[in-house]
Amino acid sequence: MAKGWLKALRDTPALKQGVSVVGLVDLDRAAADALAAEFDLQDAATGTDLDAVLSATRPDILFDIVVPEARRAVVAAGLAHGCHVLSEKPMAASLEEARELRDLADKAGKLHAVVQNRRYIAGVRRIRRMIEEETLGRLTSLHADFFLGPHFGGFREQMDNVLLLDMAIHTFDAARFMSGKDPQAVYCHASNPPGSWYRHGASANAIFEFSDDVVFTYRGSWCAEGAPTSWESAWRVTGTKGTLMWDGAERFEANIVTGTQGFFRPTGPLEVPAPEDDADTHGHASVIERFLEAISAGRRPETDGSDNIKSLAMVFGAIESARAARRITIAA
Repeated sequence: MAKGWLKALRDTPALKQGVSVVGLVDLDRAAADALAAEFDLQDAATGTDLDAVLSATRPDILFDIVVPEARRAVVAAGLAHGCHVLSEKPMAASLEEARELRDLADKAGKLHAVVQNRRYIAGVRRIRRMIEEETLGRLTSLHADFFLGPHFGGFREQMDNVLLLDMAIHTFDAARFMSGKDPQAVYCHASNPPGSWYRHGASANAIFEFSDDVVFTYRGSWCAEGAPTSWESAWRVTGTKGTLMWDGAERFEANIVTGTQGFFRPTGPLEVPAPEDDADTHGHASVIERFLEAISAGRRPETDGSDNIKSLAMVFGAIESARAARRITIAA
């Protein structure tokens, strides 16, 4: 994942001009040295001791791209050294740790935000705008299907609740962002299907209750081969006047009721609007740019921990529901 971040810094003119990488830290020093060489960062310090490199380089920002179990220690170290911190998802390995990190950032007077890069794509922004403009009428439900079969190897295949914790948060966050609603409760069934190459939790089905009587359903699997969806899921968004469908890539279909007679009322097509700001459609680069702008403006970015904890609460609510086999109330 570090390569994705460094590519965004290298290939985005505004970021290339505004950010200087002064250090790279990895438990494997050779990995840090290899990244420095690959991205032509000869002047960047490398090391295995985060505190030592932070003390030596005194950066303004720490980019936290570690595995979830290490998140709390890394973020806390960055905040203690006076850094703003931008983390990979998930925000923390538990909801308790997420609350602690939110409090630590507030006490330090620094920002801690999360890279929810998949809300910074054109499709998600277009749907958000359509819902905000109520073109489909009042929003009633969102439905997402996520079916892929990636063979990652490495830590993901050994994780508990791998789909919910490592991937579903993207879809959950997108649903929360597009709808503009807050999660209130969830019922989830999770399993590890026969033939799964993951140790635990490669499949999940969840029903979320959102504020204002909106329902969000999720069907997902990371060991489903043969008919893949997009990484962004396949979506159906329903309002009181019509429905929008998105394949997670380039295909949109939206229709609205146009008449008042007939067993099935007649419908007609709708155009899905463009994103309000094209600058919000470039994934990692957009997240980092907005983070830097928030620092300069003295405000919280869109994916600040104080907001992102709600998406994380959806994840841990679903995990708890699957474990207890009952509906769980969500509280961030």
